[in-house]
Amino acid sequence: MRDDGASARAWNPLKHRGDHAIDLPLHPWLGIDDTVHVVARPATPDDLVGPRINEIDHQRALLVRVRLGLAIAGDPPQAHSDPVARVRLDESVNAAISALETSLPGTEFTPALIDGLRRAYAPGTGMADAFGRWLETVLGPRGLIVFDASDPGAKPLVSQIFAREIEQSGQTARLAAEAGTALEALGYHAQATPQEGSLALFHMNAGRQPIRADQGGFVVGDRTESTAALLDRVRTSPEHFSPSVLLRPIVQDTLFPTVCYVAGPNELAYLGQLRRVYDAFSTPMPLIQQRATATLLDSNAVRFLTRYDVALESLRAQDEAILNAVLEAQLPPSVESSLDEAVRTLEQRMERLTKEVVQIDPTLEGASRSTLSRMQDDLKKLHGKIIQAAKRKDETLRRQFQNARAQAFPGGEPQERAVGFVYFLNKYGPALVDRLYAELPVDAGTHWVMTI
Repeated sequence: MRDDGASARAWNPLKHRGDHAIDLPLHPWLGIDDTVHVVARPATPDDLVGPRINEIDHQRALLVRVRLGLAIAGDPPQAHSDPVARVRLDESVNAAISALETSLPGTEFTPALIDGLRRAYAPGTGMADAFGRWLETVLGPRGLIVFDASDPGAKPLVSQIFAREIEQSGQTARLAAEAGTALEALGYHAQATPQEGSLALFHMNAGRQPIRADQGGFVVGDRTESTAALLDRVRTSPEHFSPSVLLRPIVQDTLFPTVCYVAGPNELAYLGQLRRVYDAFSTPMPLIQQRATATLLDSNAVRFLTRYDVALESLRAQDEAILNAVLEAQLPPSVESSLDEAVRTLEQRMERLTKEVVQIDPTLEGASRSTLSRMQDDLKKLHGKIIQAAKRKDETLRRQFQNARAQAFPGGEPQERAVGFVYFLNKYGPALVDRLYAELPVDAGTHWVMTI
């Protein structure tokens, strides 16, 4: 899971792999952030990147790319101003799901999949709630607990954390900024760059209002409040406040003591700045496990990569350099050797000629070398024409290349950023989750290629 609206926390990875040294009743859980903003807009075929359909993103809502088909949940009321927890889907979501159904290739799994989406993403349902329902449908049987961070009943349990953030105004931002500076000194990137005096806390009014320290008090949105008044409000009405990305892990680990946090790249980056923040709130920091990553390819695409020794990442370029290299390697050896011999012979003969003509007139050296350069360019052009002829002759290889590239990097983007998981559920059915659970290694730092 990525941290654009949902944070995944899970069981001890050692226990997950069968090591029962820690024999505790542990459960995976996922918290839905209540402060992410949604901006909905009409979808166009020019869109190349969209979050997965089972995610909530700050740029698009319920967007999925399937080949060239796009579906989007219209323009829900308040989508442009309110946090996602307050946005409710309207009737346009039905048209979005219908468009999705049309875009998906029909399989035996399509009817149940679309029915499940319609039940979760129903008009009148909150967007965060719809996401939670859908995720529970997909992963609930695996024991996943989905928690909505906007639940007002949970806020009193962490009101003292909110109060301490006010009492220690600016400390969280300072500690995170210092950690970021230390990371940059080591050559790394600082994910979070909080402003001095800012609180890792928002006031949830008509929208999300930042809070910052100012002359012994605080500025909340565009109004000023005393420390005492703000502390009183956060203790009596904590449901009107929400943590920022710097304080959210502390809140989550207070509500749900966590053994291990399964983090995506962005989460790993900012968690690297929060060790001292955890200490400041006397909260144990969990183990951090990098989430597994994989690209799902069909057997034809894997066969192309294996047969021609093509690296997966080389397919990201939206040109045919890799195809040209593969075709060149398939040319008859006699063609390549003849071209190489022609180049060497040309250079040798022209070098000899240049030495002779300069004895007649030294100014002819430049003309001689220019002639050599033009001849070399002509040979390069001839080589390119040979490759193009090979492409026309071997359309099968071209189709194999295009198929592998379209699956691995649609539009030049990694598969997981451009193709919704719903596409694979439609193709392989709910058993896909079981296969990934059983076969996807959790080794950190390795990207896997899988066939189903």
